[in-house]
Amino acid sequence: MSTPDEILRGLDPEQRKAATALHGPVCILAGAGTGKTRAITHRIAYGVASGVFDPHRTLALTFTARAAAEMRTRLRDLGVDGVQARTFHSAALRQLQYFWPQAVGGQMPTLVENKVRLLTEVAHRMRMTVDRAGLRDLAGEIEWAKVSLHAPEGYAEAARAREMPAGWTATTVARLYTGYEEAKTARNMIDFEDVLLILVGILSTEPKIAATVREQYRVFVVDEYQDVSPLQHRLLDLWLGDRQDLCVVGDSSQTIYSFTGATSRFLTGFRDRYPEATMVKLVRDYRSSPQIVGAANTLLAERTQAGVRDRSLPFWPEPLALSSQRPSGPDVVFAECQDDEAEAGWVAQRIQGLLDDGVPAAEIAVLLRTNGQSEAFETALSAAGIGYQLRGGERFFSRREVREGVLQLRAAAREAQDLVGADVVQRVRDVLSSLGYSDTPPSASGAARERWESLHALVNLADQLAGTREDFTLVQLVAELDERAQAQHAPTVQGVTLASLHSAKGLEWDAVFLVGLSEGLMPISFADTPAEVDEERRLLYVGITRARQHLHLTWTLARSGGGRANRRPSRFLRAIDPTLGGTREHAPAAAMPARRPRRGATVAVCRTCGRPLETGAERKTGRCVDCPALYDEGVLDALKDWRSRVAKTDKVPAFVVFTDATLEAIAETMPATPAELIKVKGVGKSKLDRFGQDVLDLLHGTSAA
Repeated sequence: MSTPDEILRGLDPEQRKAATALHGPVCILAGAGTGKTRAITHRIAYGVASGVFDPHRTLALTFTARAAAEMRTRLRDLGVDGVQARTFHSAALRQLQYFWPQAVGGQMPTLVENKVRLLTEVAHRMRMTVDRAGLRDLAGEIEWAKVSLHAPEGYAEAARAREMPAGWTATTVARLYTGYEEAKTARNMIDFEDVLLILVGILSTEPKIAATVREQYRVFVVDEYQDVSPLQHRLLDLWLGDRQDLCVVGDSSQTIYSFTGATSRFLTGFRDRYPEATMVKLVRDYRSSPQIVGAANTLLAERTQAGVRDRSLPFWPEPLALSSQRPSGPDVVFAECQDDEAEAGWVAQRIQGLLDDGVPAAEIAVLLRTNGQSEAFETALSAAGIGYQLRGGERFFSRREVREGVLQLRAAAREAQDLVGADVVQRVRDVLSSLGYSDTPPSASGAARERWESLHALVNLADQLAGTREDFTLVQLVAELDERAQAQHAPTVQGVTLASLHSAKGLEWDAVFLVGLSEGLMPISFADTPAEVDEERRLLYVGITRARQHLHLTWTLARSGGGRANRRPSRFLRAIDPTLGGTREHAPAAAMPARRPRRGATVAVCRTCGRPLETGAERKTGRCVDCPALYDEGVLDALKDWRSRVAKTDKVPAFVVFTDATLEAIAETMPATPAELIKVKGVGKSKLDRFGQDVLDLLHGTSAA
């Protein structure tokens, strides 16, 4: 194992401070790309090398099996063995299996592996009609309730402010939740949330078991602390007992899973709970270029300014202002495309250019707000002959060629235990050649290319591990593959990645395309509250900070060719660049430059922020859609009531009388004469003649009141 001084070598001052803070509660606020995993793994290694930590009594917790596997790999590379790096669920399940006979007795119930299947039976028995997609939403809602510590009888009250799955009320969800719990009990089954709940119950009521656990684990490290749920935090408290040997690391600006019950309040309130805690901020960004870091910082800074302007917005701690440590790179590219197909074609063309410039396909990602957006990009990439992989598609270790390759390597390891280092990599190549692998990729695309990419990923992994571990053997490679298969921690596969923004958390690429950045997709249309819109902003921040060198932000004017061009770029893009200037790249019939006014035409600007107005609705109201309204709500309500009466009398839709945008413009300008009223866009002479006097009388009455 390395010496303490060797472990600290290469850390920056802030990382070194985090690594050497070995006692008491420690909170590391780590921005994207600042080396948080490096800091905490070096902290563990430094603590072990210094004799302060017993590796066998140290528990590192994270939220995905992949992240836990990555942490174990890094600790092994630092020469540290024995540290448990697990997810909350994995650690809890292991303890529950061990203590069940002592605490409960008998055989532990079986685990529910598929909530949807059980919920289908419960819904059918309760004569509820729901499709499979709806059942997945309901399963997610039950998971939220359980990790938020809401039992079935308290669910309806707790969920009053939540958006319910389509067609359901909190009362009916509570009934299904109750039926689900009863069905589990009748079948002697528990789900993954129950694992945590039951262990919490045991540790709360069985002092001897709690003491045994606390004796086993003396030091706790929690990664991604902004994503803990109330249930997970309750379990963490019970693991700790009255001790304070806790180190947490997180970033409240990357809280993007609140819909699952995650909350950053434990991170933001850490100092309140532990006034003497050591606080360390990591702000040196080693991942992204100054241009990308600047865009990310500006996006979050605008959020803070919006909170100051509008007191109804949620308040968050001041975001970490990152400082890029990389050389200057290309400008962020903004691209407006005519429709979804044109956008996908433009992206494919740009990706081909990056490939021609030597950027590996595995270092390029297209990030989507919803998985439903992927089809157009799959089609465009296929048409361009560019390989891609869907993150969340078929699991790497389930592929036939991978399973065959691992079996062949396991057999070879039994016969070649004396091989080390570079000889191991050559033996891997020789073994996989029997399955059709060669150092030169096939010219064909499709299945042949995908098979080669899978085998090539195994060779690359062997080469990578041989370069970082002394006396690396084939036996160690097979053990690494087995561990990765269990954690679904796939090695890098050559191919452009298509992934949702949520699934991209924790990953990074040289080039990132953030696509579909139109209002309604970013922020998503059902983000109604300020808190929900703010989470969408953080989601875009996470997407931006995945990029190292090249960042492209694209949106479309229409969904399909020839469709109505009524889409607008996301309000968040204006936060990054109010003029949407940046650097624009165009492809024929795909990316379109921003529309410019006719020579001599007057550009309409927002009366609140002064930005140019683009849509008809904005020009009618005289302000951007995301700027605060300047009208009196009572006046607008009176205008809408009047419009409803007129529409009912005339038997026409309300918008035929006046649109909402026109009524808002009237309420904001408060015209007092027909000459002033006709200046409001959307009024016109015929409507002035028909409704003008009624509107002016109404406005006069409201102003007098």
